[in-house]
Amino acid sequence: MGKKVLLADDDQLLASLINFRLKKGGYDVHYSANGKEVKDYLKNEMPDIIISDIMMPYFSGIELIDFVRNDLKLKTPIIIISSAGNEQNVLTAFELGANDFITKPVSPTELLVRIAKEINK
Repeated sequence: MGKKVLLADDDQLLASLINFRLKKGGYDVHYSANGKEVKDYLKNEMPDIIISDIMMPYFSGIELIDFVRNDLKLKTPIIIISSAGNEQNVLTAFELGANDFITKPVSPTELLVRIAKEINK
């Protein structure tokens, strides 16, 4: 079984594309469409990496970073992908402990390279 990836994004079309490419790349992917599903998943599972959008229903990607780093105390790599790539979102994501930030539209090939880089550190 491949490395476990938690993919959190409410853009189902983009998520389907990323999910397909990750599975093709040998990753075991769990997809969540909103922050509540992400929190529930993280209470029971330990992914090797988290890929998250910033803007999601119930629980934003920024709140997710804070939850993972400060509540769960996990060092799991987090890559944020977002169309909201304004400077404040990027700075906040990194200040809270994100490992990487990619502005949408995201290239699945570039994402695979960045995932491999974070997982193999």
